[in-house]
Amino acid sequence: MAAPKLDITFKTRAKHLAQSAERRLNRNVGLRVLSVLIAIGLWIFVNAGQRNAIQSFQVPLAYRGLPSGLVIVNRPTEFVRIQVTGPRTLLSLLDPERLSVPLDLSGIGPGQAAFKINPTMFNVPRQTTVTGVAPAEVIFEIDRIVRRDVPVRVNLQGAVAPGYTISGVELTPPSVMVTGPSRYVNPLQQVYTEPLDVSGAKAQIVRKLFLENESEPARMSAKLVDAKLFVTEKIGEREFPRIAVQVRDSDYRFNVQPRFAAVTIRGPELSLSRLDPSTLAYVDATDLTPGSHDLPLQIDVPDGMSVVRQNPEKVKLRLYHGKRTASNP
Repeated sequence: MAAPKLDITFKTRAKHLAQSAERRLNRNVGLRVLSVLIAIGLWIFVNAGQRNAIQSFQVPLAYRGLPSGLVIVNRPTEFVRIQVTGPRTLLSLLDPERLSVPLDLSGIGPGQAAFKINPTMFNVPRQTTVTGVAPAEVIFEIDRIVRRDVPVRVNLQGAVAPGYTISGVELTPPSVMVTGPSRYVNPLQQVYTEPLDVSGAKAQIVRKLFLENESEPARMSAKLVDAKLFVTEKIGEREFPRIAVQVRDSDYRFNVQPRFAAVTIRGPELSLSRLDPSTLAYVDATDLTPGSHDLPLQIDVPDGMSVVRQNPEKVKLRLYHGKRTASNP
């Protein structure tokens, strides 16, 4: 009678064990799925990283060894773009700055120099290859550095007042030393200041003026000059073709031949335009007695003016015994 009871107990325990195992299996199914997904992701990442890919990099160029006394006058490229093939994992680790290519310029001279940029010049890791370079050539324009003393000129704008002119310019310094590539420095004839407006000026102008450097990349020994401009009346000539000859300091009646003179006078144009010619030409009869006299014709011009020519040089003056009166001069 004991055997059936033992069988029931065994079946019960077995059932409990099966239910417990099922519960543990159900609890770990999420972790099992997550583990499988991680494994699959790692497999994809490792295998994808080992596949070849293409990536572009902008790599700097370094120039060194340029001989003393020479200068690069153009603007050669500072970067080249390269294409690199290889595993993605290796390409992602590349640093363009560490791929920089130094170009040795120590053997070049004035003129044009070309450097080929080829894929073997780039130090890339194993399993990667440089497949393209752009540009594949870098061209340098090389020139000698020279120095020249070049005169300074004022860049005048506008016009001074009518009848006036700029009679002189004083600059300090009058010239500057220009240093730079010979192609820019040697053709220089002068260096100009910034524009200076002299419109309507009638008097001296004093300014500090900056120099304009149109010969880049040349350098000048000064950037500023002191300018002094002398503005004076314009000098010209005026001809008086028929001036009556005057007789000064005589109480006698007289007759003068010729009675008229032609005179050309040089001086400031504005003053010449205001000059009264009626008293310009005369003879001096001081202490002369009646009779015939050959006298030099004198021209009385204001200060700052001069006689250019006159006709005649002498006149004949005849003094009569009769005294001059108001009614008979």
